[in-house]
Amino acid sequence: MKNLAILGSTGSIGVNVLNVVSAHPEKYRVLALSAGRNTELLKEQIEIFKPKAVALLNESLATDLGKTLVGKDLPEIFFGTEGFSRLATMREVDTVVSAITGAAGLMPTYDGIRAGKEIALANKETMVMAGPLVLDEAKKQGVSILPIDSEHSAIQQSLQGHSKEDLKRIILTASGGPFRNMTRKEMEGVTAAQALKHPNWEMGPKITIDSATMMNKGLEVIEAKWLFDVGIDQIDVLIHPQSIVHSMVEYRDGSIISQMGIPDMMTPIAYALAYPRHIKTGLPSLDLVKAGPLSFERPDLERFKCLALALRAAAVGGSMPTVLNGANEIAVDAFLNEKIGFLDIPEVIEKTMDAHEVQPIDRIASVMDADGWARKKTIENLLTYA
Repeated sequence: MKNLAILGSTGSIGVNVLNVVSAHPEKYRVLALSAGRNTELLKEQIEIFKPKAVALLNESLATDLGKTLVGKDLPEIFFGTEGFSRLATMREVDTVVSAITGAAGLMPTYDGIRAGKEIALANKETMVMAGPLVLDEAKKQGVSILPIDSEHSAIQQSLQGHSKEDLKRIILTASGGPFRNMTRKEMEGVTAAQALKHPNWEMGPKITIDSATMMNKGLEVIEAKWLFDVGIDQIDVLIHPQSIVHSMVEYRDGSIISQMGIPDMMTPIAYALAYPRHIKTGLPSLDLVKAGPLSFERPDLERFKCLALALRAAAVGGSMPTVLNGANEIAVDAFLNEKIGFLDIPEVIEKTMDAHEVQPIDRIASVMDADGWARKKTIENLLTYA
């Protein structure tokens, strides 16, 4: 029986994690759940899974939740980053599922690693912002970081049974999002409602916008660099609109190993929780005949400038990926709130990156300083769009 703390249990990843748990009650027990503001769904999850502790975004939400819970064996209720970290470091917890969106997931995940917990990682920002620090701490504590992202799960599976010395390159696949075939001119009028309609995946709003701008793929490149200990020059990105091949690994003899499957997050979640086993998910098998032709193309870095900015940040290193991430979170929020246009997102991010003096990332405090600076600077940049 594996005891879980699920950070971000009301988001799309968290809900699917609980679906896997429900399918295998003999393997997994939920000890802790956390949410942002969705107290109604969290309350339903509490009634079903009976966790020992829960956490919400702030004290007000936590207080309101406490007033609505009735019955015996009620969970302890915490709030804020400190509350999330309390869940991640609970003595009985074996595995922390890190599925909080954005930079908010870094500290609870890092604290979980310091406490010796295995990490099932959906929060790619943790690796983007503090990859080397996170990996050093995981090595020190002797814990594993198992990716939940479908692309990184595919890479991990494609690496199994092969010598690391034989690896030539990693090929990350991307759907291309809803605007893959649009010109820049056509993208000028894109609305948030249009950008939130992903052709293949059901995800939260922030990651869906990141997919539309292809920033998501840029963040995944940086994450892959750290997770799999490769150089940026060993990572390629290909557009694969069908989302059937989730990523590939090429070896020096020319062999390419890929992981394929229907586009459903339950598959990589189940693999991360059961690693190295493959457990039943109840999903249908991939029908290759019905799937039709599988196509691949190179991304256009001029039309999808966010990917180019992420590759630039990865090449520069230091605090620049942290700044990229912080600026992107602010810019995406501004777009969702109709303060800027779709094509303004990369322009806002670039202004912040251009103003940044790169610093070494040698401790978590320096990561948080860079993140804070990026957010403040980006908010200043947004004033010109008012």
